[in-house]
Amino acid sequence: MNRRAFITGLGAVLVGPLGVEAQQAGKVPHIGFLGASSPGRLVEAFRQGLRELGYTEGRNIIVEYRWAEGKLERLPELAAELVGRKVDVIVAEAPQAALAAYHATRTIPIVIIGVGDPVALGLAASLAHPGANVTGTASFGPELNGKILELLKELVPGIKRVGILWMPVQVNHVRGLKALEEGLARSLAIQILPLSIMSPGDFEAAFRTAVTEHAGAVWVFGDPMFSMHRDRLAALALDSRLPSMFFGRLHVEAGGLVSYAPNFAPLFRRAATYVDKILKGAKPADLPVEQATKFELVINLKAAKALGLPIPQSVLGRADQIIDQ
Repeated sequence: MNRRAFITGLGAVLVGPLGVEAQQAGKVPHIGFLGASSPGRLVEAFRQGLRELGYTEGRNIIVEYRWAEGKLERLPELAAELVGRKVDVIVAEAPQAALAAYHATRTIPIVIIGVGDPVALGLAASLAHPGANVTGTASFGPELNGKILELLKELVPGIKRVGILWMPVQVNHVRGLKALEEGLARSLAIQILPLSIMSPGDFEAAFRTAVTEHAGAVWVFGDPMFSMHRDRLAALALDSRLPSMFFGRLHVEAGGLVSYAPNFAPLFRRAATYVDKILKGAKPADLPVEQATKFELVINLKAAKALGLPIPQSVLGRADQIIDQ
């Protein structure tokens, strides 16, 4: 793909006269948005957040979008391109994008959106005092994996083994898997079956292993690559007759069984607030990283029926959305 093809977007490069009092006269704020996947409806929440704060793309703010389209190896190049454009702030919407931006610059402020555990990733000294040029929102803490495992046990009574699709190159995945193996799973009498994924070519083999090793369900950790291939993963889970747990409602809309994850739309809107504060003089090092507070449970009853799996009423009653078509 031509490098220019990554400037998409809901716009691409938009310019116009200044309309924000906090900016120097004649200087239009210049934002870089770095995404690991592709443009989707969530980015509109970021744009809505900007509008609510008085920014209008094409009039008083410039936003340049770079999308890796799931080709994560492209992120360092795209991050360097934004740095070369001398943007005022970089917004990064995935762990890999955040790391690429951080490695590309230690001076330009970076606002992360729902990036797992930024402290574990080395992006911040602490959530309360990030200490460098990175701030924004985190999508989960260690307790989330425990809640998901408890939910799986409730969904599939008597489950003894869970296959987990994870990526060794993802720091959040490594930490999450280790925590599960060292305590969380043991406390619920569940055995973890790690299914390592390096590329989409590993998907079929992972599901075959889950079946032959008698996993009672599969749990796909959150990652842009998994999100880009959500239709395929949902189909493989159904074909394998395995209940599936995903990180994000898009997977369930694609045919997966269930998702328990943050509601990411508020996190994208919140990123605009961080951008606004930084443009008005705040330093990222002094802006605490906020953790997601609203999580949503989404269930696909059509998938449950295809699996012959009755969903307990206690779980249905807690669902934020039920898909039945």
